[in-house]
Amino acid sequence: MSDEPSASREPYESHVLLRTEGRAGFITLNRPRAINALTHPMVRRIDEALTRWEGDPDVETVVIEGAGERGLCAGGDIRAIHDDARAGGTASTEFWRDEYRLNARIARFGKPYVAFMDGIVMGGGVGVSAHGSVRVVTERSRVAMPETGIGFVPDVGGTYLLSRAPGELGTHLALTGTPIGAADALATGLADHFVPSEDLPRLAAELTRAPAHQALARCARTAPPGALADRREWIDACYAADRVEIIVERLFEFGVPEAKEAATTLLAKSPTALKATLAAIRRARRADSLESVLNMEFRLSCAALSSADLVEGIRAQVVDKDRDPRWSPATLADVTDDDVARYFAAPAAGDLGLAVPA
Repeated sequence: MSDEPSASREPYESHVLLRTEGRAGFITLNRPRAINALTHPMVRRIDEALTRWEGDPDVETVVIEGAGERGLCAGGDIRAIHDDARAGGTASTEFWRDEYRLNARIARFGKPYVAFMDGIVMGGGVGVSAHGSVRVVTERSRVAMPETGIGFVPDVGGTYLLSRAPGELGTHLALTGTPIGAADALATGLADHFVPSEDLPRLAAELTRAPAHQALARCARTAPPGALADRREWIDACYAADRVEIIVERLFEFGVPEAKEAATTLLAKSPTALKATLAAIRRARRADSLESVLNMEFRLSCAALSSADLVEGIRAQVVDKDRDPRWSPATLADVTDDDVARYFAAPAAGDLGLAVPA
């Protein structure tokens, strides 16, 4: 997630560059200093491009990429969310409403939607890429949903994606916010193909003159080994519990250093966000559509906006950068079932109301 100042006063057209070349339409997120963090006008411009290109017979493939060398997208503009939460505003709610609708649209888009998940891809960056039909990672990819570290919960359909990862890998990633590389993104179902970063320009050129599957056949390679496969034993055993306290206990007791490191990581996160996230992952696993999960996540996000932990988490990680958040409640034991239930209640702003496919 970006910690750069909000750029809401700048012309939004410059933050999302659109062009067509040959058979392809290209969406370039263009806030490189902020690792292309999303603003509300950027979300609207992406949606407008998809509307135009979905009905254009000359555009057969849509590609989304990020400007600069640091990544596709570091998430949403969390400084703006912090300011909105402190002021008791509604701008964040309206941003999420359009963002989550865009996530659903990407998942249902009628043409190949190719995401170049190069570099940092976090939070909202996952939302505009991992729901696409063709997801490309590179050796530089760092994919994560790090929301619990700022007192928030995985959104943009993140709980839907992670709940469908093998075993309990998605639960581990949702709670800890651990970034993963190319091979692990492929193994967890967050990506489809590995292409070396130096070959992305070639892939882009191929997509202007050939169907996506043919272009990928020419450019895709085998990803370097990942780390999660060797950790499945303790991840699956520990994260199968339905209470975060039990997960932490199992991690400390399992007897491998990586498990103890995960437990220590969890104890630094917002206790309320951890419990709400675990409940959301379990509900998302039982859901039958992305849309129903996005409706749920909208409730979670609206509840987090009015919580003390979101403002405090962003303050500690982004504003003051002291990395010492004072969570409220401060411990997992102090977070009640009623505290968690509040995250799933209908928000004052009304539900997202995204239509669930029959």
